[in-house]
Amino acid sequence: MSSLSELLTDGGVKAERLLLRELAHRIDDELASAIDLVAQAADRCDGIEARATLASVQDRLEGHAQLHHALQMPQFTTTVDLAAYLQQLCRSISRSSLEDKGIALSLLLHPLQMSSERCWLLGMIVFELITGAVRHVSHCGAGAIRLEVWLTATSVACSVMDNGSSDESRYREEDRSIVETLAARLHGTVDVRGGPDGFRTVVTIPR
Repeated sequence: MSSLSELLTDGGVKAERLLLRELAHRIDDELASAIDLVAQAADRCDGIEARATLASVQDRLEGHAQLHHALQMPQFTTTVDLAAYLQQLCRSISRSSLEDKGIALSLLLHPLQMSSERCWLLGMIVFELITGAVRHVSHCGAGAIRLEVWLTATSVACSVMDNGSSDESRYREEDRSIVETLAARLHGTVDVRGGPDGFRTVVTIPR
């Protein structure tokens, strides 16, 4: 029987994709099981406060499950609407990570048909940028993050801006590496800017 490393070496990208999909399915199953256990506990609970707490935990887990599903690698190559995909992704991010912190996420998106793989990669970039922004905006009801996507004749630009610290040094090397690696897969560029209104990262990819 081949080892994991041998599978990845011999099977290349195809084997890697199969392994990632299998891992994603297992995570989906574990999350579904956890949600079911919490729901059962809430049904058996008599205390109003405890039941409310369990309902909140269930809602949070369901948000993470939706987010995990939205970030999964597409199984088939097809054409999807980028704006619709990002709306769904951002709803999941808000539910799982922003709402309980009082952080508002606003969107200004341009409809665009794009291959499912490119759309997924851009979604991963958006997720990384928003997750990074969460660490720096206010968690007291005044935090704001804005996602914008617009088109030029030759490119698609994706901007994530927040009203947190404008110091460019906050952009950690780990964050930069992930975003730049994903952007490179799309033959894109990353521009980081700090200003008086906050912090902004613009990723530009060819159409």
